Amino acid sequence: MVSLVPVDGLLKRAEDGGYAVGAFNCNNMEIIQAIIAAAEAENAPVILQASQGAIRYAGISYIAAMTKLAAANAGVPVALHLDHGTSFEQVMQCIRTGFSSVMIDGSGLPLGENIALTKKVLDAARAVNVSVEAELGKIGGTEDDIAVSDREALFTDPEEAGFFVRETGVDALAVAIGTAHGQYQGVPKLDFPRLKKIKSVVKIPLVLHGSSGVPDDDIREAVRSGVCKVNIDTNIREAFTAAVRKFMEANPEEIDPRKIMGPARDAAAKVIREKIRVFGSSHKAW
Repeated sequence: MVSLVPVDGLLKRAEDGGYAVGAFNCNNMEIIQAIIAAAEAENAPVILQASQGAIRYAGISYIAAMTKLAAANAGVPVALHLDHGTSFEQVMQCIRTGFSSVMIDGSGLPLGENIALTKKVLDAARAVNVSVEAELGKIGGTEDDIAVSDREALFTDPEEAGFFVRETGVDALAVAIGTAHGQYQGVPKLDFPRLKKIKSVVKIPLVLHGSSGVPDDDIREAVRSGVCKVNIDTNIREAFTAAVRKFMEANPEEIDPRKIMGPARDAAAKVIREKIRVFGSSHKAW
């Protein structure tokens, strides 16, 4: 029986092994089941993430309960991570309900305030073996309540990243190098020289947000350049909802939600398996 594991251990193994762990947003029961099924089929460690939208929809307690049940019956390492935590209070609530990892997003604050908030979260999380991710720079696009226009998006400064990590001692750092939350308009162009420079001064695992729609070869290059955690949400939603639409078009009179959602769960699992292979984490479970 496998219980929830902290993310820092998963990412250290990934860093040593030259792969990345997939972090997939869990928006409902069927998607949680799809994530676990895909990870088990690929024999891969996996991170389930709760976004702000998922928390508003299902509630922290429901998400934690479903994920802990899934992890207890899974044959692979499973972590539960808070994505884009908005406050110290929300982080503490997630820790109290059993999350094994949290992200505190102070990227919209001045650097000094981001550092102070991150250190406050770290002090609390360290005491209970919960790992902490932070963010520096702003990632374009829209994810839940976090919106940044392309014009306003700020890439992560490598020297600032080095200072931030030295001051906080955070476990992982989300960096802005050209990805965007949500659906892309056109093909994203990632700043790989910037990513490599960040990695040269930051000796902790890096995280790539907004990775749905990024070409597979670019994801592989990002992993080779130091990314150890890759966040995926939009591609899962696209596959899930497309399968629901297809089923309902073929079966317009159907009212059994199990028959409607079952194919969507399978479609989501297929996409997640493909992503796990791109990240290089297949057969990396222990």
